[in-house]
Amino acid sequence: MCKKGGELNESANTKTLKPTMMDVAARADVSQATVSLILNGSPGAKFSQATRKKVFDAAQELGYRLVQRGPWQGTPSTNLVAFVVDEVVSDPWMALAFEGARQRALERGVSLMLSVCGSGFLEDDDLRQKYEQMQVIGYICGTILTREITPSPFLMKSPTVLVNCYDRKRRLPSVLPGDLEGGRTATQCLINSGRTRIGFINGQDGIDATSDRLRGYRQALASNDLTFDPDLVYGGNWEPQSGYDGTMKLLGLRTPPDAIFCANDMMAIGCYEALKSSGLRIPEDIAVVGFDNREIAQYMRPPLTTLVLPHYEIGATAVDQLLDIAAGLTPRHSQLKVECELIERDSV
Repeated sequence: MCKKGGELNESANTKTLKPTMMDVAARADVSQATVSLILNGSPGAKFSQATRKKVFDAAQELGYRLVQRGPWQGTPSTNLVAFVVDEVVSDPWMALAFEGARQRALERGVSLMLSVCGSGFLEDDDLRQKYEQMQVIGYICGTILTREITPSPFLMKSPTVLVNCYDRKRRLPSVLPGDLEGGRTATQCLINSGRTRIGFINGQDGIDATSDRLRGYRQALASNDLTFDPDLVYGGNWEPQSGYDGTMKLLGLRTPPDAIFCANDMMAIGCYEALKSSGLRIPEDIAVVGFDNREIAQYMRPPLTTLVLPHYEIGATAVDQLLDIAAGLTPRHSQLKVECELIERDSV
């Protein structure tokens, strides 16, 4: 039987196994992607000092030594990766993913070319032929909303990694945010502060982030013997107005909440306005947690406790995945989840 850390029980017929990155991740209670990004010193990767210390301490305790990924060893004509997204304007997520991928690609001696293709990936014959003529290493395909896609036959024949989207049959590897665990972390943060009646303002139906964050919320309640009350859940649309409306509805309950988890920071802005207009103090009367760690969160009054949506890290991880595949290596996991780290500020 294996022990944590990759060591076998000592006997005459067993040997000590070298610790792996997965062992470090298990010891530090983080994802493999987080371990890789921290130990590789990726510029721009946003992790707290506490998380970095956990990873370095776990690696040292296990005696793990990082095997550095070297520069891409392809031919001079194959040092380009196509980064294809559906859109980059409405939210910053794909721009962040591209920046994370670009930085990691530079470290590996590879260039990235960004293309915005709307809802269909490489359905434009001219664009596809252009990439084929360039002899690209492969494709990273990303969506602004976390969702399922149906890969085209062209992508199925090419080295491809999906970012913020996935193929339900898992024929292509994907890298996604850990929304379920993020929802659980946000709710647990409020429970740890002594709150027992926690409202949840969620995003619109039909989106993976909406269902996953709700599942995480419910799991945290169940783990702490708190009863799920559907009256405490309000379906918003990610916009500040729905945060305001949802908060006013929650405050109108016979027993209003003592904490509110907003499924994104934009709805948390509306939540703040509703609480302040009702004469309630944050966090003395009601604690609030958001999600996404948008730039504005640190400037809210009080500064908002929230979770990072780790698209920079997701982009960097996707580059390593793609280059491994192009080198003939089989991904250890068909779907990687990058955890959404809690950023503790003054709203709890």
